[in-house]
Amino acid sequence: MVHRKYYPEKDLEACVAIWRQVGWIEEKAHEKAMEVFLRGCRVLVGEQEGRVEALVNSTPGSVRYLDRDISLCAVCGVTTGYSARRRGLAGRLTAELIALDAAEGAEMAGLGIFDQGYYDKLGFGTGPYEVYMGFDPATLELGIDPPPPVRLTPDDWELVHRSRHRRLLVHGNTTLLRPEITRGEMLWSTGGFGLGYMDSEGELLSHHFWCGMARGEHGPYTIHWLAYRDYFQLLELLALIRNLGDQVHLVKMGEPQAVQLQDFLRTPFRSRRKTERSRYESFSRAMAYWQVRICDLAACIGKTGLDGEPVTFNLRLTDPIARYLDDDSPWRGISGDYVVTLGPDSRAEKGHRGSLPLMEASVGAFSRMWMGVRPASGLRVTDDLCAPDGLIESLDRLLRLPVPRIDWEY
Repeated sequence: MVHRKYYPEKDLEACVAIWRQVGWIEEKAHEKAMEVFLRGCRVLVGEQEGRVEALVNSTPGSVRYLDRDISLCAVCGVTTGYSARRRGLAGRLTAELIALDAAEGAEMAGLGIFDQGYYDKLGFGTGPYEVYMGFDPATLELGIDPPPPVRLTPDDWELVHRSRHRRLLVHGNTTLLRPEITRGEMLWSTGGFGLGYMDSEGELLSHHFWCGMARGEHGPYTIHWLAYRDYFQLLELLALIRNLGDQVHLVKMGEPQAVQLQDFLRTPFRSRRKTERSRYESFSRAMAYWQVRICDLAACIGKTGLDGEPVTFNLRLTDPIARYLDDDSPWRGISGDYVVTLGPDSRAEKGHRGSLPLMEASVGAFSRMWMGVRPASGLRVTDDLCAPDGLIESLDRLLRLPVPRIDWEY
């Protein structure tokens, strides 16, 4: 098998065929969206008997950690054709892609999962549950009458991308850097539209949402994302969604950060009972569908500022990604012994001090603890993390972080 860089003029047709096989392309317009999207990515392909049978792609971004930004390798796609399945091709390609990005300065890597367990082999740990809801927009109760919005189309991709970059950020939020990503996402939702507001100078889009094409006169509609700079702007966007309720019976969307949508819904349980098993069924679901891993421990810990008494400990970190990388890879994971201090002035350096307590952990489990997905005490039970009781208790007190929210899916 041959792994190499993707060349659009040579490989695009074969890559389109793979995405059709896996169901990512369902109509002709998606081919253009794919072409644009891949322009914003680093892409590697895998050949079998001279044919491209797999591709993986990543794009640069950042993750907000409290009030600091961590550079990100966002793995946006891992796909394998039918004839090359279960040969280890996708795993090796993904590991190589992460290694290239990490060698160029990516401090973390992240991806969406098709199911639990597969990417753990590359050192990833699962994020928290994200809440996804479906509701009748007419049941939103908001004391706001929003002004008339501007309508957005895929031609407004540059304006929309800048607006997404200026949105309010909280812990865990992801931002993807390249505008081709936003343009490709907008093209993907054939018939999609957006509504939003310009700033006071009429030059920049201050807040907006992007909605997929309706499935019929009464929906459902899917809100793919919202971007806003403060919570009053969020309320204005929710009021715009409410105003669709004269005709639309169901809107589906992820729950916005820091709020509970149920607080705005009139009789949500009654609505669920009345619409059960219908096309317009109201629902609320929780799914943990994204994973992250640390790629540069010293950099990530160095950007960690925590309120509380500092905790210093030995860390013996195991990173399984090395098994998928060649010996001459520019980066081979972060296995090893470290001395870690977490607190207002955090740091991690190679070494071991005999007087300190020892934590033994996989990079995935440690990444989850550091991000605040789950406390050390819980991860000791469910994941690959082991430490003395005293250290676990100290870390539970110190790492009282907001639940990380991705906010920009990839």
